[in-house]
Amino acid sequence: MGSHEILGQAARLASSGLLLQVLFRLITFVLNAFILRFLSKEIVGIVNVRVPLGVLWALFLGWVWLQLLEVPDPNVVPHYGMGVVLFGLSAVVELVGEPFWVLAQTHMFVKLKVIAESLSVILKSVLIAFLVLWLPHWGLYIFSSAQLFYTAVLVLCYVIYFKKLLGSPESIKQHNLPVSRMTDLLPNIPRSGAFVNWTEAKLTWSFFKQSFLKQILTEGERYVMTFLNVLNFGDQGVYDIVNNLGSLVARLIFQPVEESFYIFFAKVLEREKDATLQKQEDIAVTAAVLESLLKLALLVGLTITIFGFAYSQLALDIYGGAMLSSGSGPVLLRSYCFYVLLLAINGVTECFTFAAMSKEQVDRYNLTMLALSSSFLVLSYLLTRWCGSVGFIMANCFNMGIRITQSLCFIHRYYRNSPYRPLAGLYLSPVLLGAFVLSGGITAVSEVFLCCEQGWPARLAHVAVGAFCLGATLETAFLTETKLIHFLRTQLGVPRLTGKMR
Repeated sequence: MGSHEILGQAARLASSGLLLQVLFRLITFVLNAFILRFLSKEIVGIVNVRVPLGVLWALFLGWVWLQLLEVPDPNVVPHYGMGVVLFGLSAVVELVGEPFWVLAQTHMFVKLKVIAESLSVILKSVLIAFLVLWLPHWGLYIFSSAQLFYTAVLVLCYVIYFKKLLGSPESIKQHNLPVSRMTDLLPNIPRSGAFVNWTEAKLTWSFFKQSFLKQILTEGERYVMTFLNVLNFGDQGVYDIVNNLGSLVARLIFQPVEESFYIFFAKVLEREKDATLQKQEDIAVTAAVLESLLKLALLVGLTITIFGFAYSQLALDIYGGAMLSSGSGPVLLRSYCFYVLLLAINGVTECFTFAAMSKEQVDRYNLTMLALSSSFLVLSYLLTRWCGSVGFIMANCFNMGIRITQSLCFIHRYYRNSPYRPLAGLYLSPVLLGAFVLSGGITAVSEVFLCCEQGWPARLAHVAVGAFCLGATLETAFLTETKLIHFLRTQLGVPRLTGKMR
């Protein structure tokens, strides 16, 4: 399969995944906004910050959550102990479905993945809303039982799909699957009789180390909150809500694009060769795609940063009421908007870097991630002591900046001896930069005079000002970034979205 065919496949995967993600996440967003009206900050902090870490270590360190850490007041958070046990059980159920998830991801079953995960999340949110309204005295039982229900539905969706798929020999040949029956996905003893396949065990250990380090980098603030008690349960709840709201765009837009184009880069490029030793047609295509993705990430990230600053308080007030819009909530979300810009750029640069690195380079990068993990935990603790929960976002920005710098250096070295310069995607025209700056100034002034204590007519006027500025900025981008517009039209356009999805 040529590079252009692979590019088309990756583009269809990204666009279809994006469409389905937006559809299902919108429903979940509305349900979560409704649920928040009936919860305390302490319950949210326990469920979304501390207990998920108990899931991660359910089989080894679950007793820590029950014996060594501070136990919440039973009057505020009832049924804490049993809730942790049920969350741990849900982790075991989810592990049962991991082989199916890996198989679906490897063979680009994007429709299965998005529908299974989105349907599970929606049903979980519906169950939580029902229990919060009708059985509020259940406390942590509400969320732990809903989590167990979520994992059961998720695994069941994968099992049913692959049960049907593997029952048809034609489907197995069509998708070129490495398994032919369901039992192939269960643990078994190899034909050699050895209980452990040491080649696969070493590979699994390598993946585990990288996953563990990534877990520290992405969830490190939760460990700091849990073990060092730098924030009370209420502040932890507000931080987690803002964190989930701020990362919504990253999950909806950036994640499908990153996952799809990582597959594209990995299939087109050969890991052990630099750009001069690869097929020049493939290098030209990957350079053009990388440049366009960097430009897209930069534009989306800047748009969120500029407009998010002026509309954070209004968004939090609509989403969660005074519990979020007062206090530290708006400052947290404004800071997170800048972090989203770094997330966007890092996602694109790392998806190329991990696809093009050799095994030795990946091992060296793992060592760097180990150092980053340690420094991130220390910096999170110090900055949080200094400036509260916003310190976690500052530490994340520092961590993301280092990772972006490393990836940019790798990309520069990779294309150094070729005529292609994909990092040009990080440059914007002066006219477009001026449009962003002007829009940021106008919306900031609008927030001062129209939001958020002046009533709904003033709020709607503030929204109208933002809509006008956003439209003008997008029009400027459309006129100045013609190369990116051509890429979006040809690879991620409407025909792609309505095409057949696997």
